Amino acid sequence: MIVFFVLPSLLLFVYSFWQAQTFVITPDFSFDNYTDAATSPVFQVLALNAVQIGMTAGVICLAMAIPMAYFQVFVARTQLVYFIVIITWFASYLVRIYAWRSLLGTQGLINTFLVQTGIVAEPLDALLFNSFAVTITLVHIWLPVATLMIMAAFSDINEDLLDAARDLGCGRIRTFFKVVVPNASNGILGAFMLTFILSAGDYVTPQMLGGTSGQTTGLMIANQFRKTGDWPGGAAQAIMMFLIVAAIYIALVLIGRQLGVIPKKAIKR
Repeated sequence: MIVFFVLPSLLLFVYSFWQAQTFVITPDFSFDNYTDAATSPVFQVLALNAVQIGMTAGVICLAMAIPMAYFQVFVARTQLVYFIVIITWFASYLVRIYAWRSLLGTQGLINTFLVQTGIVAEPLDALLFNSFAVTITLVHIWLPVATLMIMAAFSDINEDLLDAARDLGCGRIRTFFKVVVPNASNGILGAFMLTFILSAGDYVTPQMLGGTSGQTTGLMIANQFRKTGDWPGGAAQAIMMFLIVAAIYIALVLIGRQLGVIPKKAIKR
């Protein structure tokens, strides 16, 4: 953790205060990089897109992963769901991106079905090269991760707690929100945050499917390092996105504690 996370993060933080011009970096302390990023209309729009895409992908992944994990852990007595989730990883990251590009294209399966059934007169261009295409692809990519994390969280819950709740008169829905969710809150929140972070920080999928409206800060930050040579500027933008993600995490924890969904002792642990 120190070698591969702490030290690179500290180096990135130090770089964010330096200056660069045509790939020449000057170790000069300045807040200009942060000021430029905060006042840049392009960065603001891309940061908002990243948050929206990340939040949407995270919510959809939770909405799909929680029922599958619940069925696998508390209902099914086989490993069927688990193996189905694992099988989805047999296809590589880029293969899944190209698959959705083919499905959503004007000559893709979805448009072909819509045209042949007479639902639309001509293929829809709005299915591809926008935030919708990016979001649905990222959901497909990160749904297995969220499902496995929530499965692990549900597996740690003693089923006697569920039986006790039902004996006390709780229905399935109330038992889920009063027993399952509080005891698995760390796993659920972790699954959401991981999906959110990976989706908001992705730059390959927006580059291939995002068009002009589905771009995020990931591609912008990568270009600062690769094309313009402005490593300090890219570092400052990365640090700002980290702060945005941290703020969202803190807000979710506080809201969850106020609603009683996240117990205080679970946060401390």
